[in-house]
Formats: sequence, C-alpha cells, structure tokens
Amino acid sequence: MHDFSGKVAVITGGASGIGRELGHLLASQGGRVVLADIDRSALDETVASCASEGLHEVMGLVVDVTDPESVDALADQVFERFGDVHLLFNNAGVGIKEAKRRIWTLPESDWQWGYAVNVMGVANGIRSFVPRMLEGGQEGHVINTSSGNGGLVSMTTTPIYASTKAAVTSLTEVLHYQFLMDDAKLQAHVLFPGPYLVNTNILNSARNKPERYQTEGEGPEPYTDMEALAKSVGVSFKLTQPDEVARQTLEGIRAGRFWIMEHGSSAEKWLTKRTESILERTNPALGERR
Repeated sequence: MHDFSGKVAVITGGASGIGRELGHLLASQGGRVVLADIDRSALDETVASCASEGLHEVMGLVVDVTDPESVDALADQVFERFGDVHLLFNNAGVGIKEAKRRIWTLPESDWQWGYAVNVMGVANGIRSFVPRMLEGGQEGHVINTSSGNGGLVSMTTTPIYASTKAAVTSLTEVLHYQFLMDDAKLQAHVLFPGPYLVNTNILNSARNKPERYQTEGEGPEPYTDMEALAKSVGVSFKLTQPDEVARQTLEGIRAGRFWIMEHGSSAEKWLTKRTESILERTNPALGERR
C-alpha cells in the first residue's frame, strides 16, 4: 500500500505518543482515522487538535483493549460507519512500575495488567478486526507495536514489560505466516519504535489503570521521564520522538517490510550477542547490570 488517501485506519493507544502521531500523519495524507484509547480527556484533546489543523477525518472512541467486548464494540462502530478497515494498528501499551525490582517480588496484578494490555490487547484487536478485514477482500495491513526491549533482547530491569513484548513479536510472526498460508491480501508487520528510547508518556501509564489491576500501597514510578530511564540503564541519552516513529512506520508499510525497525538501535548489538549465545549454546550475555 503506497497511497493512504481514503484508507480507513484504526489505532489503539491513539490519544498520545506514537498512536497520536500516526493518526495525525495518516489524516494529513488523506486517511480516515479512528483513534481508540481508554483516556477520554486525552482522546478528546487529540481529536480537537487535529480538527484545529484542518484534519477533520479523525474520530475518537473510548475503548478498553483488555475487554474483548469493548474491542468488539469498536469494530462494530468502525465497520458500520466506514464499511471496511485497511490499516489496523494494535499500538496500545503500558509500562509497569517494575524497575529495579526482582521478578519474584512483583504482584500478580501487575502481571495481569501488563499482559492484558500489551498482549491480549493485540490479540483482541486481531480477533475483532481481522475476520472482517479478510471478508472485505481488500489489501490491508496489521501493525503490532512491540519493542526492542523484549521483542529483540530483554532489559534486566523490566521483566513484565520485556516478556510481553517478546510475546507480541512471536504472535506477529505467526500472524504473518498464517496470512501467507491463507493467501490473504493482508500483511502483518511488527513495529520496534526507535532507534532510541521513544519520548512518550508510557511511564505514566498507571494513571489510567483500571481498578481491578490496582495494588494497594503502590509507590511512585522510580523514573519521571524517558531521559531518566535511559540514564539508569546506561543507554544513549538521545531520544526518538513519536513523530519520527510515525514516519518510519508508514515508510515500512509502503516498503512491505515485516520488521519495521530503524538501523542504529542499541538493541541490535545485543541481539547479535543473544543470537550467537543461542547458536553456540553458551550462557546469555548480560547486556546490563542494573
């Protein structure tokens, strides 16, 4: 797909960060955009911002991607209004207050929340939208947001987040092969935002955490922003901006690339070491001691 004009795009996690910038960029290129997010106030502000710039083909819908019925309702509304979907971005994701903590100390609710959003949110999007996209018989793309952290190699400070993103990479590879097996007109892509840490507000995810996933006595996030996080794990202080990721993503879709990832990522070096470790049956190389 080279021309996004008139194409219908659904973006979860669309009220901020990468999702917001994807929506803006697609709308500026003539796309019809549906932004889905759990944060109503941020969603309304994003839609209003687009309208103020003359981008009127943008609508916002409040959705909880952890709730299958909520995602089904999103699909119902989108297909009823537009008739088809050409671009599905399963982009919603959360960060967990897990930094500098050991796996065995993390509460069950944090595991449930991280997997409910980062993994089941993707699975729910696929389940609700893909059958209807296939039925429509048009060219389409399913883009799942993973991360170099976990999706390629795992940072030792984020066991829940990293393992969820490893799952996203795996299920997207399977989706790719299943589309090929069915000779579908849909293509799967896995997005690794970067090449550096992306300057989003994911560290503040807990403010929208549903009550069922909350833990009594939760403390503040140890890192206030991405620059502080980058410094703590010893990676580049340079940050990638969400609008850069949006441009890279659309370029990857146009090029038909499954792996949407910029060169120069710090994860690339450790991915090579990890692969060598697997092939040589050696113990994993520790990329960071935090």
